Amino acid sequence: MRFLLQLIVMVLAFISDQHGGIAQFVPPYTSIVVPVTKHTDAAKHLFSVQIMTAYVNQQYQHANFLVDIDAPIIWHDCILQWNIYPGSCPSNTLCNFPVSCEEYQCTNTRTTYSYNNSSCPPVTNSSTLPGWGYCTCPVNVVNPVTGSCGQALLNYDDFTVNTSNGRNVLTGIYGANPNAACATSSSFQSFPANVTGVMAFSSSPYALPAYLYQPLKKTLALCLPSTSSAHGVLFFGTGPYYLLPRSDVDVRSLLSYTPLLKHADSFGYFIGVTSIIIRRRSIDVPANITTKLSTIERYTTLRTDIYNRVVWTFWMATVGFPRAMPVAPFGICFRTISTRVLLRIPDIDFSLANGSKWTISSANSMKQITEDVACLAFVDGGETPAHDIVTGTFQVEDNFLEFDLESLRFGFSSSLLRQQTSCANFNFTLTDNR
Repeated sequence: MRFLLQLIVMVLAFISDQHGGIAQFVPPYTSIVVPVTKHTDAAKHLFSVQIMTAYVNQQYQHANFLVDIDAPIIWHDCILQWNIYPGSCPSNTLCNFPVSCEEYQCTNTRTTYSYNNSSCPPVTNSSTLPGWGYCTCPVNVVNPVTGSCGQALLNYDDFTVNTSNGRNVLTGIYGANPNAACATSSSFQSFPANVTGVMAFSSSPYALPAYLYQPLKKTLALCLPSTSSAHGVLFFGTGPYYLLPRSDVDVRSLLSYTPLLKHADSFGYFIGVTSIIIRRRSIDVPANITTKLSTIERYTTLRTDIYNRVVWTFWMATVGFPRAMPVAPFGICFRTISTRVLLRIPDIDFSLANGSKWTISSANSMKQITEDVACLAFVDGGETPAHDIVTGTFQVEDNFLEFDLESLRFGFSSSLLRQQTSCANFNFTLTDNR
């Protein structure tokens, strides 16, 4: 009996030691990381991330997806095939397993997370796959380039991305298995070349962040490049984040924060702006409005009354600067903007609800139209827009943005150029983490 008790104690001690070892394990990565590319060959300047999709012939295929922090669901160029086996998928085609219209994912997605408005076609369950015996699950999706509504078929998807320690890309990979949707190749004709999908990074339960689990913290960090010749970077995880040449500075130390706000009928991200300040002149913003953050709109749009006051205030703050005729869609332009003159362009400060300040410097406020003309890159959004202020990608290029989805706060750096770095300065060199 005594021997039996000793044996039990030894077994329990062994189990405890094993559990302790597991609890102490720390993965070599702190986040996942993907390169961000700027595209200038579509109606809007847009940004994409490259994601690994199918594993074929012992290597991963890659696809480029638009970065959309507002879309409720991921959708891309693929087809449904219920009997997938090696060699069954047509060449140069991505095949995914379908979600049946009878499954709860179909009902949830169609009733809660997909688009439902008058421009969208009615959803039906009439389509089937040969030999499968079940109806597929069409869901409504909106083309972020054209704004048109169409349909895609819900599927079980499989995405793979690289991991990172914040300084380099590690050899380890991370997989996610979201419910996404397959659309026809023709759905992407308005997209930039070689971009064949929309990657949703919103707060929706069907966006990619919802499928990224421990040990990753629910934090999205985004740095959009100002040039199409070099990659920006997107992280999801705890951090830290480092950009060359300041390899000893965690970018998080440069960030200011403000609360992330929710808005009815949207899975996007919003912040509270209380005033816009240009050279000590303050333009109050009504307390009942929120500012939408966007990765699709090119230039920051302002409700007409706010826009008119910003243009007038900027005009008064730049008295003596050489003027040029306005170039649509901008309301105020300048002639012969040299580097010396640009340095004298006043900053535009967005005062935020918690007292912090987001500074828009000339690099993000002045758009060079021709060699001799530059314009204030803010746009009139109309008298009754869906959102009174929508930030544009031009205003956040070379700004480091952090969406903390656990603490519901938004971090921002203002222009990294003033910190002698940029979004194109992450070291994408592959490092062995074994």
